[in-house]
Amino acid sequence: MSQISQNHTQEPEEPVFLIERQEDREEPNTVSNLAAQALELLKERQGGNEEPPKPRHPWLRWLLGVVAAAALALLAIWGYRAWLHQRDHNIPVSATPEENIAKLQQPPRTEKPGVVMTSDSILGVALDFYALHGVRASIEWVEPDTLDQSVFLYCRSADHKADSLYLGSLVVNGEEKPSYEGRMGYMAMTADRFVVGVSESEAVKDYVMEQGGSFFRQMVLVSNGVLPHQFELHGKVERKAIGRIGEQYYFVVTRSKETMWDFADALREYGFLDAIYITGGDNYSFYRTADGVKHDIGNVTEYPHKKWKGIIPWLVFRKL
Repeated sequence: MSQISQNHTQEPEEPVFLIERQEDREEPNTVSNLAAQALELLKERQGGNEEPPKPRHPWLRWLLGVVAAAALALLAIWGYRAWLHQRDHNIPVSATPEENIAKLQQPPRTEKPGVVMTSDSILGVALDFYALHGVRASIEWVEPDTLDQSVFLYCRSADHKADSLYLGSLVVNGEEKPSYEGRMGYMAMTADRFVVGVSESEAVKDYVMEQGGSFFRQMVLVSNGVLPHQFELHGKVERKAIGRIGEQYYFVVTRSKETMWDFADALREYGFLDAIYITGGDNYSFYRTADGVKHDIGNVTEYPHKKWKGIIPWLVFRKL
C-alpha cells in the first residue's frame, strides 16, 4: 500500500486542552507576597480590639531624652561662661598701655628704700599690707639669699604648667620665654620703674623688651576699682597680690584661707585701683624694713624652694 493511502486510513488526533489557574502562575514566598500578607495581618489587628504593639525598648526613648536634656544644660552653661568671659574682656581699665609706657619713662621717686607693713580686716578678710618704697623690680631665676641686704622683698610672679610653659607672656631681661596665651593682668618693669595694669594689648610688653626689662602676666583681681565677673581659681587658700592705691604699690597677703572673690572684694573695698594675683599661697618669702632688718613671710621651713628650681620666675624688689 502506498504512503498516501496509509495517511488516509490513520485516525485523527484528539486535541489536548490545558487549563492553567491564575494562582499557579504566582511565585510563592516572594518579597511582595510576604509584604502583602504582613499588611493584611496589620489591617486585621487594627480592625479588631487588639492594642498596637508597644516599643520593644522603652528605655531607649528615656535615655535619649536624658542625653538631650544634658546636652541642652551643657550648652546653656557654655553660653553663660562665654558671656561672662566676654564681659570680663570689656572690664574698665585705669590706664591704657600708652599711659603705662609713659609712667615707665618717668624718673623714679626719690625715697629711702624699705617696706612698711600694716594689717587690717576688711569685709571679714584679714590682710597684711607691705608698702613698697624706694625699690626697683626685676624677674630673677635664683631665689634671693636671706642675707642679701639689697633685697627688700621677693615673691612668685607668673604661673607655669608641668611642661614649663608659662601662663601668659613672660619677659626676663628683654628675652621672651615660651608661654601660653591668656590672662589680662600684667606687671611691667624697667631699670628704675614698674607698673601694674590690665590689657590684652602686648604694647607694654614690646616696649619692655626693647628696654631690656621684664614683664609677666597674671589673673586680674581688681581693674579700675571693678572686679571681674569670674575667677579661674576656687576654694579657700592663702592669697597674695600686687596692687596699687594711687601710685603707691603694695604686696598684700591674707592671714587666713580665703576665696578669690572675697580676697578681691576686700581689696576693692580697701581702695585698690588695680591689683593682680600672685601665686604661691603660704610659700615663704621675706621683706626688709628701712633699718635693714629682715622679716619672714609665710612658712620659713619651706626655704629654699627646691621644686621647680630654675623654672620659677621670682619677682624681686631691690633698693634703687
